Amino acid sequence: MFEQELNNYWKIVVDTIQDGVMIVDESGTIVSVNKALEKITGYSRDEILGKPCTILNCDICEIVLEKKGEFWCKLFKTGALELRECSFRKKDGSDIQVLKNASLLHDSEGRVMGAVETVTDISEVVEKDNQIAELRRELRSENGFHGILGTSPEMQWVFDLIENAAQSDAPVIIFGESGTGKELVARAIHEASMRKDTPFVKVNCAALNESLLESELFGHVKGAFTGAFQNREGRFEAAHRGSIFLDEIGDLPLSTQVKLLRVLEEMVIEKVGDNRPINVDVRIISATNKDLKALVDKGHFREDLFYRINVIPITVPPLRDRVDDIPILADTFFRRIKLKNNKKIQGITNEAMKLLMEYAWPGNVRELKSAFEYAFVTCQNALILPEHLPPNVIHEKTILKRVKTPSPSREELKKQRLVKALEQTNGNQSEAAAILGISRVTVWNQVKKFGINLKRGIDA
Repeated sequence: MFEQELNNYWKIVVDTIQDGVMIVDESGTIVSVNKALEKITGYSRDEILGKPCTILNCDICEIVLEKKGEFWCKLFKTGALELRECSFRKKDGSDIQVLKNASLLHDSEGRVMGAVETVTDISEVVEKDNQIAELRRELRSENGFHGILGTSPEMQWVFDLIENAAQSDAPVIIFGESGTGKELVARAIHEASMRKDTPFVKVNCAALNESLLESELFGHVKGAFTGAFQNREGRFEAAHRGSIFLDEIGDLPLSTQVKLLRVLEEMVIEKVGDNRPINVDVRIISATNKDLKALVDKGHFREDLFYRINVIPITVPPLRDRVDDIPILADTFFRRIKLKNNKKIQGITNEAMKLLMEYAWPGNVRELKSAFEYAFVTCQNALILPEHLPPNVIHEKTILKRVKTPSPSREELKKQRLVKALEQTNGNQSEAAAILGISRVTVWNQVKKFGINLKRGIDA
């Protein structure tokens, strides 16, 4: 009787609905479905009618045992189910993500006759969500070492120094050409340290003139100079308990160098226009692409400040000195740019990659990234060809002539750098530890490990 009354209006109306609709009787037997449910599940009406609803293997379906010894769906106890995400098992055995609503059906006297479920296929939405999550992972570039890519021995050594420097609060200075990734190294030191949950504040010392730079670093009080309409917090205050990254410190004016030296020695700042000291707790990380020692010799950089910031030096190698990392970097930049670009470019040809490997890259990693951005603009093919690369990469006449020699192992590099540091300090292990950014105990352990005889000079 129930099924006969239902069929008077069911087929015409419900078959036009895009969502799947299924009706079961009070025992859980499927008595009616619409065309959309057939499409979603892969079952035809003839295959699914008369079957228990458990045939769809819904992962949120709950069966409870009543006192009578019969199994009942929990829906018949709760009365309704609203907007629950779940999965169904299709006829072909695959799972499909759906959004389900369900409610009990009652007759004119209030007795339960069965239940109706509506099912929305959200598999495409889930797939898009997964794709978005993957895009975010790619764009965050969590691969590599704190987002820094490289497997060459040169970069592995940098990673070791970062880890060691992160265990200390001593000032770090990062040397390297423009575009090598000095800021990434600074951020990695901060993120690997105990200060990782505190501010990381960046200041570009070359971007501001002398008067603005002092206010930027230390802040100012209202009325300190024309235009100082209110008190302002400086970058050192903003970085309290965190790290401050002084990029291009070689461009710091001499007058500001004096004040920075006091901060390093006393961890105290004074705002412009005020003489009240403010205590700060800040890790100093600086960087430069200049030869600071040469600037000291010329009188352009204070010698006392140089030695204060040069406690743990880290040199980031130029890209031409770590050619083996170019394919990894190239692949990463290709995938990142492709994620943000609608072009159907599938890859890069061997010929184009050969040009990338042979080019000198004066702009380093930054220039390599720009080359791929250029290629995605010029390429109208499925693959990036040599002609799609920037003209300077294609026609550069001063291509590096490299002689293929076996790269030293990571352990051999450690030994070479340890020997060099000990030579510079005449065997003083404490000073060598400071140069390498590691503890004296680590130096002592490595001296034993590599069999370095300090008594006979530095005999490796």
